[in-house]
Amino acid sequence: MANVQILAGKRILVTGAARGLGLDFAQAAAEAGAAVVMADILADQVHDEAQSLAKNGLKVSSVMIDLSDKNSIQNAVQIAVGVLGGLDGLINCAALATGVGGVDMMSYDEALWDRVMTVNVKGTWLVSQACVPHLKASDQGKIINIASDTALWGAPKLMAYVASKGAIISMTRSMASELGPDNICVNTISPGLTLVEATEYVPQSRHDLYVNGRAIQRQQLPQDVNGTAIYLLSDLSSFVTGQNIPVNGGFVFN
Repeated sequence: MANVQILAGKRILVTGAARGLGLDFAQAAAEAGAAVVMADILADQVHDEAQSLAKNGLKVSSVMIDLSDKNSIQNAVQIAVGVLGGLDGLINCAALATGVGGVDMMSYDEALWDRVMTVNVKGTWLVSQACVPHLKASDQGKIINIASDTALWGAPKLMAYVASKGAIISMTRSMASELGPDNICVNTISPGLTLVEATEYVPQSRHDLYVNGRAIQRQQLPQDVNGTAIYLLSDLSSFVTGQNIPVNGGFVFN
C-alpha cells in the first residue's frame, strides 16, 4: 500500500494505535497519504511509535485516550481534530483482548465482564459520538469499527469478548442507519486470529484450529487486514455502509 496515495488529503484518527492491528492501521493509512493521529491509553508507547513513523516522513502524531473515561475521549478527539484541522475518518480499534478469555461462562468474573463491555462497546460508541460532528463536516465521513470473527462462530471461554464484538457488529448497523443522511459510512471489519501482541496468550491449539480451518491455510498477519481498512476509508467505498466484512482467510463466512 505504501506507493498508492489513495488517502491523500484524508485526516484519520485511529484508536488502539500503540501496537498490534491499530499500529498497523495507522501506518498503512499514513503510507496511503493520510494525516493520522494515533490514540492509545499507552501514552508513552503510542508517542514513541508515532515519532518513529514521523521520522520516516509520514504525517503522524499521537494523543492519549482512555476509553473508560468520557472526558478523556472528548479531550483526545478535540486534540486530534485540532492537529488535523478536521476529521474524515475514524478507526475504532482499541479494545480489551489480552487476559479476558480462558474461563467458562459459569466462572467468569463480573467485574471483568463490565470492564470489557465498558471499553469495547461503550468506548467505541463514545469515541464515535465525539467524532460525528467533525465527520459531518467532511465530504465523506468514514467510521470503521473493529470486531472479530469470534462473534460469528461463538468462540468458547471468551464470552465477554465475543459478546462485545457481536455488539460492535450490531451497533455498526444502527450507526450506519442513523448517520447515512449525514453522508457518513459506518462499517465493521471482523479479523480472524491475528499474530499480534494481544493474541500471544492464545493457546497453540487455537492457532492450529484457525490455520487448519481456513480456506487459505496460514497464520493471519496484521497487514492482511490493511487493504480492507484502506478501501473503507477511501472514496472508493462511498456507497458501502452498515456492512460487516470478515477478514480471516475463509475460516468463517459472513
